[in-house]
Amino acid sequence: MNFQHSEICQDYLTRVKAFMEQEIFPVEAEIFKQNHELNGHGDWTKWQVPDAIKALKLKAKEADLNNLFLPDAKLAKGLSTLDYAPLAEEMGKCLFAPEIFNCNAPDTGNMEVLYHFGSDAQKEKWLTPLLAGEIRSVFGMTEPDVASSDATNMALTIVEDGDDVVINGRKWWTTGLGHPDAKIAIVMGLSEPDAPKHSRHSMVLVPLDTPGLKIERMLTACGDYDAPYGHGEMSFTDVRVPKENLVMGIGKGFAIAQGRLGPGRIHHCMRSIGAAERSLELMIKRGHEREAFGKPIIRLGGNLERVAQARMLIDQARLLTLNAAWKIDTVGVKHAMTEISAIKVVVPNMLQTVVDMAIQMHGGAGVSGDFPLYGFATQARCLRLADGPDEVHMGMVSRLELGKYK
Repeated sequence: MNFQHSEICQDYLTRVKAFMEQEIFPVEAEIFKQNHELNGHGDWTKWQVPDAIKALKLKAKEADLNNLFLPDAKLAKGLSTLDYAPLAEEMGKCLFAPEIFNCNAPDTGNMEVLYHFGSDAQKEKWLTPLLAGEIRSVFGMTEPDVASSDATNMALTIVEDGDDVVINGRKWWTTGLGHPDAKIAIVMGLSEPDAPKHSRHSMVLVPLDTPGLKIERMLTACGDYDAPYGHGEMSFTDVRVPKENLVMGIGKGFAIAQGRLGPGRIHHCMRSIGAAERSLELMIKRGHEREAFGKPIIRLGGNLERVAQARMLIDQARLLTLNAAWKIDTVGVKHAMTEISAIKVVVPNMLQTVVDMAIQMHGGAGVSGDFPLYGFATQARCLRLADGPDEVHMGMVSRLELGKYK
């Protein structure tokens, strides 16, 4: 195992760090303020992207710091999963930074689906504008009426009808659905109920303005609408799209999902590690700046031990994640399932622990909008459910481990 950064990784990491320090962190608080003024309400039809975000996206694009995640040297930068991992960590130190670099979820996963599995026509119509940062996309998997922790429960139907497929059902927790630039959904649903268990579902591209598709509402996550992105619920009533909108064809949904979720979980986890690093940094600075009972609070109530605990937890999580990234690159997603499932449990729990310690060190300020900490805490708690809850991933790890002893 070799986790040493390659030359190309080191080059981009240096440039991303400089961009974060020079362009993003100085305006972070002002952008959060602007966003709240523009979007501090539940009417997603009126949400707007702050002008400062648009300007930063253009700057990053001009600096050749966009689309860093895609392993194609012609369409993007050609970075491996392991090369991209530390860049994702750096972006994770600010909640909106991934969008600046056009490396935000769920667009990265959707672009990977189109890149690896899409037809030439699908790539031209949707991948090209996504890579250009002109539009955004959403991924419809979770459903309100079934236990989505078991993805085979999906009940939304995708039924062939002549040259079309017809879609009926509901999806929710569709991240990014409230974004003003969201134009296309990749929707997964049941297409062949009598087929083998993992060949019953399909993925289909559905433009969000298709008749019969209705955005019902945005849900709050821990009390926040996460504007201008949003986590929405949508209904499909006899939604009809051409068969050529199917990705790979009928029954390929789970095969695509396995390829999509592997690298995507690396991205999520490395961003979370970046959030944990930022939380630890803020915790230490706050601990030195404030005094109580005649001492800096960093030296009170076991806080030094908490700093040590945070450092150890972060480094352990990073090594586990880099190992998973290395394994995806060297032997493929199918042979890295233990590692991928492990990081999906370990990293969000680590972030939850570290950010909670940082919030405690900040006192009331820790739960205010003056610091990004409560946003990181929400990120950690939600990530323990997104892409499968902890229990499902631990079940995968135990199943694979027991399989070694058959």
